[in-house]
Amino acid sequence: MRQTASQSSKPSLPAPHRAEIDGLRAIAVLAVVLYHFGIPGLRGGFVGVDIFFVISGFLIGGILWREKTATGRLSLGRFYMRRIRRLAPAYVAMSVAVLVVGWMVLLPFDYRETAKGVIAATVYLSNVQFFRQSGYFDGAAEDKVLLHTWSLSVEEQFYLFLPLVFLLFSRSRRAMIVALVALFIASLLSAIPMTSRSQTAAFYLFPFRAWELLAGVLLAIWGQERASDWRVGPWASWLGLVLILGGIVWIQPGNAFPGWQAMVPVLGTVLLLVNGQDDNPVNRVLSMRGPVWIGLISYSLYLWHWPVFTLSTYVRGAYGVLETGVWVGLSFALAWVSWRFVEQPVRRARDLSGTVLLGGATLASLVLLGASAFVFKADGVDGRFGPAAEVHIAASSDFLQDFSRCYVPAEGPFEGIEVCPIGPEGRAPRVLIWGDSHVRAFYEGLAQAANEHQRAGLVIWRAGCAPVFDLEKVENSATDVQNRACRAANDQIRSALAGMPELRDVLLIGRWAYYTTGTGTGNDVHNTISLSSTAGLDFPQDQLFAEAMGATVNELALLDRSIYGLRQPPEIAAYKAPEIARALAHRRVRPEEARELGRVTLSDARRRAKSGDAALELGGAQVIETWDWFCDDFLCDAVQDGVGYYFDNNHVTNAAARNMRRIFDAIFEQARP
Repeated sequence: MRQTASQSSKPSLPAPHRAEIDGLRAIAVLAVVLYHFGIPGLRGGFVGVDIFFVISGFLIGGILWREKTATGRLSLGRFYMRRIRRLAPAYVAMSVAVLVVGWMVLLPFDYRETAKGVIAATVYLSNVQFFRQSGYFDGAAEDKVLLHTWSLSVEEQFYLFLPLVFLLFSRSRRAMIVALVALFIASLLSAIPMTSRSQTAAFYLFPFRAWELLAGVLLAIWGQERASDWRVGPWASWLGLVLILGGIVWIQPGNAFPGWQAMVPVLGTVLLLVNGQDDNPVNRVLSMRGPVWIGLISYSLYLWHWPVFTLSTYVRGAYGVLETGVWVGLSFALAWVSWRFVEQPVRRARDLSGTVLLGGATLASLVLLGASAFVFKADGVDGRFGPAAEVHIAASSDFLQDFSRCYVPAEGPFEGIEVCPIGPEGRAPRVLIWGDSHVRAFYEGLAQAANEHQRAGLVIWRAGCAPVFDLEKVENSATDVQNRACRAANDQIRSALAGMPELRDVLLIGRWAYYTTGTGTGNDVHNTISLSSTAGLDFPQDQLFAEAMGATVNELALLDRSIYGLRQPPEIAAYKAPEIARALAHRRVRPEEARELGRVTLSDARRRAKSGDAALELGGAQVIETWDWFCDDFLCDAVQDGVGYYFDNNHVTNAAARNMRRIFDAIFEQARP
C-alpha cells in the first residue's frame, strides 16, 4: 500500500464525531451495569466489556493510522497526553472515593485487598492481579471493589502495545497491516483453547483479549484505506444489533467464556461500526439524545457503578428491587457529576500544558500509591469495628500461608505437579500428605508438626480432587481441563508412589461428605460434583467413593506403608467468616444471631458427615479424629475459646490448624527412617 505525496502532506485531522458510536457505548455500559446489579434477563451483560474493547480499538487504531498516514510519523507524547487527559482524572477521583469510603465500611482484610487493587490499577496491572487472585480461597467477585479496573488495565496495556507495533513496522504500511492481522489471528486462536485450559487467564490477560481490540484497529485501517463512507446496508446494522443483544441475553457467565462465544458481541460491534453512517432505524435510535448522553458518560458510569454496587452490598447485604433502583440511580448521578466536573473540565482545558498535565497525573498517582501502600502495610488498619466482630474479622483473613518452599518439579516422578516440602530442609521426605483444599487449610499445622518432630514430608493438594485412584470427576465450579487434570494427577501420584519406597507413610485429607453426597451444604450447596469409575464400577456415588477409597488404601498398604485418613471436621452449613464479620460490623445481625450461624447441632453435623465418615472407615485407613476440637455433646461451634476455627462452612483457619497440630503427632512420630 504505497503512500502518495498527497497522503503524506495532508494534515492529521480528527475523525468526525459519530453519534451512533456513543449510542453503541450506551448499550455496552447499560449491559454491564444492569447485569452487575442483577437485573434479570441479562445473563450475558458482561459482554459489554467486549463491545468497549472493539470500540476502543477502532477509535485508537483510527487515530494512530490517520496520523501515520497524514504525517508519516507518530507523536507518542501527544498520544499519551490525550490518553492521560481522557482517563486519569475520573479514575483518580473514583479511587480516592473508594479509599475514603473503604476506611469507613471495609473490614481490614478487604480494605487491604482494595488498597492492593488501587496499586495494581494505578500501574496498569490490575488484570494481572485479579488473574493471580483467582485461586480456590479467593473472595467472591462482588467483594473486590476494584475488580472492574481489570478491563481498563487491558486497554492501557493495549495503548502501550499498539504504538510499539506501529513503530516496529513504520517503514512499510503493508508489513504493518500484515503484522496486525497475524497478531489478531494468533490472539484469537490462542484465546479459544486457553479458555478450556485456564479460563481466568483467557478472561483477564491481554494476549488473549488483544484480538478484540485488534478487530477494531483493523476495521479502522480498512475503512481509511478504502475511504469508506461506513455504509453497507441496513442488514449489517440489524444483524449487528441481533448479535449484540443475543449475546447479552443468551451468553452465560462461567468457564466457557470468553472462548469462541466472545466472537458474537465482537462481530456484532464490527457490523454496527462498519455500517454506522447508514440511514436506518438502528442508527437513528443509537444517535438519539438519550443513548448519546449515556454514551458520553459511559466511562464515568463504568468507573463508578461497580464500587457503588460492591460497597452497598457489602454494607447492606442482598437488597430488593426498589433499593436496587436507588443504587443504580446513584451510579448515574455520580457518573454525571464525574463527567461534568472532572472529565470535561480537564478535557476542555486546552491551556493545560502537557507538562502540567503529566505532573498532575504523576503527583495524583504517587498520592494514590502512597495511601494504598500505607493501608496495605497496616494490614487494612485493624480496630475500626466493635469487639463482637473481631473474632470473625480475624478468621476471615486467617487462610494466607507461606508457600515459598513449594515448587513444580521439571523432572522426576512428580514432574508437573506442585509439591510443598515441610519439616527440616535437606532431609528426604518420609511422609506424603495428599488431598484436596482441606490439605491447604491444615497446612500450617502440618508444617509446624513436621518441624517439631524433625520429620520431613511432602504436601500435595488440588482443589476439588479427592485423593483416590480410578475416579473421574465433573465439578460445576471447575473447567473440563481442571476436571481431567484431577484424574491425570492422581494417576501420576499412583505411579510415583509405586517407585518411591522412601515415602513410608501417607495421610489422606479431603472433604469426604462432598464426594459422597455430590453437593456442598448450606451457603455452598450450589457446588456439585459427579464421580464416575474408570474401573467399570456402577454404584451410587456414596458407595462408588467408598469402594474407590478402599481400593486406594489397600493398594498403598500393599507397598508396606501406613495409611492414615483425617476425619473431615464437621461442616457448619450457614457459616462464612467474612460474611458474619461484615454483618456484625454493619449491624445487620446481632451477636447472638451470629453465634447461632456459627453453630450446628451434633446430630445435624453427624447426618451430613455420615456417608463420608463411612467411606473413610470402610476404606481401612487409620482414622485421625478431629471432632473433639469442635463439638461437645450437643453442638459444634466455629468459635472455640474466642478463636475463629473456621474460614467458611468446611475449611478450618490457620489458628485452628496450629492449635490442632498434635493430632498429627502419631504420623510424624511413626515416620520411619
